Amino acid sequence: MTLTACGGAEVTPSGSATTTTAGATTTKTATPSTTLEISDSSASQLCDMIRPELSNFRVQGPTLGRLALNTMVHEWALRNGGINGHVLADKAMIDRVTTEACPDVRTETLTALDLPDLAAGLAF
Repeated sequence: MTLTACGGAEVTPSGSATTTTAGATTTKTATPSTTLEISDSSASQLCDMIRPELSNFRVQGPTLGRLALNTMVHEWALRNGGINGHVLADKAMIDRVTTEACPDVRTETLTALDLPDLAAGLAF
């Protein structure tokens, strides 16, 4: 079974995408469709990184605070197996992780940074 997406790309069940342009064929590996499992200790580590910065977020305001949050998440992803690519592909994972591990920290961060969700504050 082959699915055709916009732009002429064909996605096959093997997880690869093929694009044909003027007789040339390019094969790219598609982004994994499964969500990455984050351990409880890794989730706690992210919460522990954000928690002490909440007062700074309030003082710095949304613009500087969002930059700090982005830097923290980037550093956390590097420390936890270099999962930056996964975070970039699924920014909402940061919301899922913090909702489960530290909903109070997540809520305070959203308020301080004036964000609808943490994913919206990640530029990566």
